[in-house]
Amino acid sequence: MHITINGLSVHDLGNSEKQTVILIHGFPFDYTMWNSQVRALQNDYNIITYDIRGLGKSYVGDGQYTIEFFVDDLFWLMHELDLGKLGKPVLCGLSMGGYIALRAAERDQSRFNGLILLDTKSDADDDAGKLKRSEGINKINTDGLDKFVDDLIPNLFADESLENMKATVEYISNICKSNNPIGVKGSLLAMAARTSTTKFLKKIEIPTLVMGGSFDKLTPPPVMREMADKIKDSEYAIVPRAGHLSPIENPSYVNDMICGFLKRRIVGKK
Repeated sequence: MHITINGLSVHDLGNSEKQTVILIHGFPFDYTMWNSQVRALQNDYNIITYDIRGLGKSYVGDGQYTIEFFVDDLFWLMHELDLGKLGKPVLCGLSMGGYIALRAAERDQSRFNGLILLDTKSDADDDAGKLKRSEGINKINTDGLDKFVDDLIPNLFADESLENMKATVEYISNICKSNNPIGVKGSLLAMAARTSTTKFLKKIEIPTLVMGGSFDKLTPPPVMREMADKIKDSEYAIVPRAGHLSPIENPSYVNDMICGFLKRRIVGKK
């Protein structure tokens, strides 16, 4: 079922009587990056996917975004769908989606049954990172969104994926280029201005799974492992043959890990 909630394009899929899993996509994609995970989970779980404000088919507005606004959108979506009636959802976020998931948990982890963090990090951008976000905005202004995406794509995939998954790489590239440039720049602003959630990691009390691609150039395994080590009783996995887009580059491995985690730590605890 596709619905619009407060300007967000939302897809409510799967078994509505089962545990809910909310999938939050990364930058600058849309909900379709989770297609493989939806297929793997929808028979046994209630799956909610949506396009983040400014991306995909969700509303764009003025492009003045913050991670706080993204979290507000998430909480409003949860309220409108009345997700609490069948139990608390599990949050699953990749990259920028992970920033949103971590901040949402920091604001009120009692709303959730668990966290799944893929190819993301808890630290805010350092000065060099903020400057890189600024350069990205300027590139979109001067050279256009297509040029920005063309320069971004090689950093998102493992070199093996770039060579052997050309149709997939082109598909993701086209999704990125189909966005409104205002929304893409707004997301860059939000990421540059986000706060660190690193100090919160030791306070996480809900089951957490951390995964990252073995060849991730943006959040490499040492970064992911360090984050996982700070979360009590978290599970950690390196996704073989994958870069920053592990759910797309090695979906079977990621799906197996997610399904196993949900059965062991979430459904099995009820």
